[in-house]
Amino acid sequence: MEPGTIVSAVRSRRVLYGKKIIPAVIIIKEGKIQSILPDSGAIMHRDIEVLDVGDSLVMPGIVDCHVHVNEPGRTNWEGYWTATRAAAAGGVTTIVDMPLNSIPPTTTLGNFHEKLYSATGQCFVDTAFWGGVIPGNQLELKPMVQGGVAGFKCFLIHSGVDEFPHVSDADLHATMKQLQGTDSVLLFHAEREVQHLASEERDPCEYSTFLKSRPDIMEYEAILNVTKLCLQYQVRCHIVHLSSAQSLELIKAARQAGAPLTVETTHHYLNLSAENIPAGATHFKCCPPIRDAANQELLWSALKSGDIDMVVSDHSPCTPDLKCLDSGDFMEAWGGISSMQFGLSLFWTSASKKGFSLFDTVRLLCKEPAKLCRLDNQKGNLIPGHDADLVIWDPEKHFTVKEEHIHHKNKLTPYLGLTLLGEVKGTIVRGRVVYSQGCFSSHPLGKHLLIQHKTQASL
Repeated sequence: MEPGTIVSAVRSRRVLYGKKIIPAVIIIKEGKIQSILPDSGAIMHRDIEVLDVGDSLVMPGIVDCHVHVNEPGRTNWEGYWTATRAAAAGGVTTIVDMPLNSIPPTTTLGNFHEKLYSATGQCFVDTAFWGGVIPGNQLELKPMVQGGVAGFKCFLIHSGVDEFPHVSDADLHATMKQLQGTDSVLLFHAEREVQHLASEERDPCEYSTFLKSRPDIMEYEAILNVTKLCLQYQVRCHIVHLSSAQSLELIKAARQAGAPLTVETTHHYLNLSAENIPAGATHFKCCPPIRDAANQELLWSALKSGDIDMVVSDHSPCTPDLKCLDSGDFMEAWGGISSMQFGLSLFWTSASKKGFSLFDTVRLLCKEPAKLCRLDNQKGNLIPGHDADLVIWDPEKHFTVKEEHIHHKNKLTPYLGLTLLGEVKGTIVRGRVVYSQGCFSSHPLGKHLLIQHKTQASL
């Protein structure tokens, strides 16, 4: 697998096709899957060069629909070049970039065009973009829908950056009215400030201090509001990075009542627990916070039952100084975890022990994220007509996360030194090898994905 080469056919003794893992040859033409044939010698008679990957598992490339790239404006936190190389090294073939932490944020059509310009010529994997909802920008939403954003994200609490303020209830009603009649989706960072008893002064270097400052009730109250709006307006809504299992029954009831509501959780909530976070270890801080092991088991159960739809990275890097590593102060440190490169392996390490199958992995990491972004007509599945986006990996192989193997810009991650199951060997995007055995294509091969929405004529 020479990085940068065009692949006409991929053969493996293990191709995840539909509900089976079979020996097969994937025929690729003009970047699309043309056909998937049961493996036989017949293919050798054709004038096609076959990439034979032996026993390596071939499945759809991962679609990570929650990534903070931060360019332009905060490229020292993360940029498209480094973020998309990290994605490719982890078997991620499509990312969807969040609208905040870049300057300017993606909250107007003009700002979206700035974002596209910044990303041009820098993406090693295909990249789509979320727009943002902030107070007063409701009239920008339909132009951004027409411009190709995948949907919109808003905060119900301070976002962490002043240029992306959180919205009020009045803003949300105005937003819902703008999005009615489109097939766009509104994503919610679902935490709200609530009145709760002030606790005694605690040590800010203890993780429990931070955890108590963002209790489950903050998520519950926010999600209660989201479910009401979703039912009232019948606009697609999505809860990002669910951390608390307390809200699961609320979500389930809303769906049963007819709310077009989906929900994601992240690799850190499924793999890290509050009990194991040392004092001062601010690289574990994220918002909402990592909760206890009992809560984590309930999240896994909800994944198994289908009450949580997908798993994403919420890759949210920053520079080391913003993590307050010297002071170890959880209350002052930036909240965000970098994990996109290791998402597939993180998921499989835990999921394989809990009875999840490789088919579950495709559903949760590929198909459902693609569906959320209206990319399921081209991404997230190995079927003829779809983009030839493939991850080639070894689900049985262990590896250790080492700093020299990390490709995102700032190497700080709570997974450093961890041994994971499932090593990515190669990544193919639309029939081109972008990553193979630690090496990348000499130049970026990804493209921008502008979403074509179904809209009413009035739009």
